[in-house]
Amino acid sequence: MANMETVQSNFIKQIINEHNASGRYGGRVHTRFPPEPNGYLHIGHAKSICLNFGIAEEYGGKCNLRFDDTNPVKENVEYVDSIKEDIRWLGFDWEDREFYASDYFETLYEYAVKLIRDGKAYVCELTGEEIRAYRGTLTETGRNSPYRDRSVEENFDLFQRMRAGDYPDGSRTLRAKIDMASPNLNMRDPIMYRILRAHHHRTGDAWCIYPTYDWAHGQSDSIEGITHSICTLEFEDHRPLYDWYVTQLEIHHPRQIEFARLNITCTVMSKRKLLRLVQEGIVDGWDDPRMPTISGLRRRGYTPGSLRDFSDRVGVAKKESTIDMALLEHCIREDLNAHALRVMAVLDPLKVVITNYPASEIEEMEAVNNPEDATAGSRAVPFSRELYIEREDFMEDPPKKFFRLAPGREVRLRYAYIIRCEEVIKDAEGNIVELHCTYDSETRSGLPQANRKVKGTLHWVSAPHAVDAEVRLYEQLFDREHPETTDEEGQDFLANLNPASLQIVQAKVEPSLASAMAGTHFQFERKGYFTVDSRYGKKGAPVFNRTVTLRDTWAKIHKGQKTTP
Repeated sequence: MANMETVQSNFIKQIINEHNASGRYGGRVHTRFPPEPNGYLHIGHAKSICLNFGIAEEYGGKCNLRFDDTNPVKENVEYVDSIKEDIRWLGFDWEDREFYASDYFETLYEYAVKLIRDGKAYVCELTGEEIRAYRGTLTETGRNSPYRDRSVEENFDLFQRMRAGDYPDGSRTLRAKIDMASPNLNMRDPIMYRILRAHHHRTGDAWCIYPTYDWAHGQSDSIEGITHSICTLEFEDHRPLYDWYVTQLEIHHPRQIEFARLNITCTVMSKRKLLRLVQEGIVDGWDDPRMPTISGLRRRGYTPGSLRDFSDRVGVAKKESTIDMALLEHCIREDLNAHALRVMAVLDPLKVVITNYPASEIEEMEAVNNPEDATAGSRAVPFSRELYIEREDFMEDPPKKFFRLAPGREVRLRYAYIIRCEEVIKDAEGNIVELHCTYDSETRSGLPQANRKVKGTLHWVSAPHAVDAEVRLYEQLFDREHPETTDEEGQDFLANLNPASLQIVQAKVEPSLASAMAGTHFQFERKGYFTVDSRYGKKGAPVFNRTVTLRDTWAKIHKGQKTTP
């Protein structure tokens, strides 16, 4: 067990430190991450993963992976597999502690029987709509169900028959008998079981009654010997019910601790809304690089280290807040700046012909792989008479502070020579299709005599050696800081979709990128950080996803546009 003074404090760790000091759990720290397999995990889950596994690691404890598979209608093995992949990718290991709420269905049933025999649970025949009506409101107390005072024997018989499948779906529920006048609506005789004939991905058709989350959660924690059940703030009002169940059952009692969930600007975190984006074809699946899912962020080029760094920076709070997307982007920039290889890629090619350069000559220019990493070394980049530069790096009639290429002006080509624009070639419609330039042979980079200064330096790619590549320029999926806020009544969050969230361009990239492996990170010099897409592309024709720009251009461009306080 870690010395509690060596563990950096937040309010959760303060509670754990107090428990360790008092000996409440014998000095044990045992957490769990309990996802419901009804969708892919998003960055909010990444924060929870880092928190639960991280706390266990800091205190020398354990963290379980437990799937809350109590609703077979929405669950899928695909989601189970994706969740495990995401956790491993983030760098965490649950070892042999992979559990499922369904592992405990029989035990949960026996626990329910105990509450029935103790007169603390009953079978109710009210419909769902009637249960809501009887429940009351925040200002009105609830009313007792007409079935609340059934005998123990009758309730036990009815519950057994529910399990045996004697009744149709939705016709009966098992409810805890607590207090219909409680100011906490969760304590007003909550549902423990409902009848539901649905095939379960693990138990098949063995059960036709399934436990609710509130009933299964605390008891599953108890069965596993969890000490600290860390969950998000919306479960704070559920804690009295969590405590009531384990107290009535007289079983091991974990401590539930709530923290504020993660909210990020220009993003929705609701699984229901993310599922809608997938089902309506607005995005290219759960792993679309615009999605806030862990798999989407991975495909976009985010690294495990950047997400863990982000989680640390966000910290643990008791009050809900919204974190600026710029912080997440800052974390990935810092990570990739230190590790990504620098390469040259031209996203909007404009051809340049160096008229005084020998037509048959090819030179190998030495290019630095990463100036931040002395061990990264260098590579050879071919240079020839015909090149591509970015179209935006040339202007025929430039403004005063434009320091790139223009007629009669000079620029330096990165790692190569200084060139001067001599002639602009246009097509019949007046579009610029080619530049004719001359070069100064005495200005090759790295030579002692190459000290002549010019204000602009451009990246480039040798035309005969260039590799054609598709580049996907991703922006935020929503163009409003708070996408769930709309301007008109009846609108929903889809009204705030960013129409420019994806732009696909055909680029020219240096030949070293022809065989780049999926998931490899690069900095395209002067353009941003990119990764090789894991779904599209093939050998010799790579597809690159833009992870993030070199600077926070999004915030600058869109500041004040369609935002809410």
